[in-house]
Amino acid sequence: MKMLAEDIKNGSFKTSYLLYGEEAYLRNQYKNRLKSVLTAPDDTMNFSRFEGKGIDPSEIISLADTLPFFAERRLILIEDSGFFKNKCDELADYLPHLPETTCLLFTETEVDKRNRLYKAVQKYGRVTEFQLQDEHTLMRWILGILKKENKKITEDTLRRFLERTGSDMENIHTELQKLLSYTTDRDVITTEDVDTICTMQITGQIFEMIRAIAEKKQRLALDLYYDLLSLKEPPMRILFLIARQFNQLLLVKSLASRGMDRASIASKAQVAPFVAGRLMSQAKSFTTAQLLTAVQDCVDAEEAVKTGRMTDVMSVELLIIKYSA
Repeated sequence: MKMLAEDIKNGSFKTSYLLYGEEAYLRNQYKNRLKSVLTAPDDTMNFSRFEGKGIDPSEIISLADTLPFFAERRLILIEDSGFFKNKCDELADYLPHLPETTCLLFTETEVDKRNRLYKAVQKYGRVTEFQLQDEHTLMRWILGILKKENKKITEDTLRRFLERTGSDMENIHTELQKLLSYTTDRDVITTEDVDTICTMQITGQIFEMIRAIAEKKQRLALDLYYDLLSLKEPPMRILFLIARQFNQLLLVKSLASRGMDRASIASKAQVAPFVAGRLMSQAKSFTTAQLLTAVQDCVDAEEAVKTGRMTDVMSVELLIIKYSA
């Protein structure tokens, strides 16, 4: 990402770029930055965009070989093409011969690093991966935005905010704008503000439900479940998320028992460090035997629904009642 930023800053560009990774917000930010410096906003003659599967590589090559019209460069943006998961030998073979007056900009969520086109962009252009950001980076980014708006927030409130939003930067940015609008007449953002205005993600609600179950707050656990149902969330998806949560708790408890720290557990469990911290805390409320039984009960509940022995709504409800009793 640093080298990509330097290309933009110095105005020294490669003929091809691949931006990929799970962090869509950053990926889109850099895509737009490249687009703004490589073409004028109203230049429709020298900018072309392709999106989705089924793109014809020969059409891209034909455009790429066309000299720009009264401009320094021609930019061709190719999004979610699948070229880097499947093969696209035509473009892989063409990349070494790409004119200096053309820039191919690819954006993808997933890639296969063994792919020929990936290796070609890596050799002749610039490949940049945008990974989900860690807790420290997210907090620093949020604090930077709040500082520009002359807002203050405590560390506990900031962590509460991240608990509700998750680690997706696009969602964080949206919720932050709501929070700024809500507190426009004050310079301090409180936990009450966060709880009032910020929408909790479904995974966050599942986490709160499991916490209510662990603390034997049956009414709260059921209320959270009914809230999800009122939002038209399918019961089987809720069951899947509950099962995933119990599986994560089981994994985290096992890793913690081996003396692993939060960063190592986050890496092994493939979650953000602040999520790992919450899981470690929550796992203490259950024994390993309880978590193993809970995982098996989730499997049994799914089987009961699939075999018609129980409705999907009731299967999840009984699971919540059992573990919050």
